[in-house]
Amino acid sequence: MTLNQELIRTRCQEIEESLERLGRIREIKKEAFLADRDTQDIASYRLLTAIEACLNLCYHVSAKRLKRVPEEYAECFEILAGAGVVPRDLSERLQKTARFRNMLVHMYWKIDYGSVYDFLQTGLDDLRRFSEIIAGLV
Repeated sequence: MTLNQELIRTRCQEIEESLERLGRIREIKKEAFLADRDTQDIASYRLLTAIEACLNLCYHVSAKRLKRVPEEYAECFEILAGAGVVPRDLSERLQKTARFRNMLVHMYWKIDYGSVYDFLQTGLDDLRRFSEIIAGLV
């Protein structure tokens, strides 16, 4: 089956919009970030939006191109790496990102905003790279 170009375009746009907003937050010093609950909330929401869009793309490509439906989020990136769709090192980092997403969703009362800030500094480029790879499939 063919990939849904509109779905891919829309999800990639969601990722880019979130990364643009997160890029501005990324410039804030850590101490200021940790002192500003509103900024923490915006960052968490935008991270969740971008990660969810990546997961949606991952599941779409896995189902349509590879005829596989992963049982868990992190496994989806492993499947794409195994098929050569994404590099193995990127897949490993995105698997950690999927687990980070679970922390944002399921353990909100225990969120370590220092970890959120650290992800802003190190993880955004992986989300963008994944989006670019998937956009290149259509």
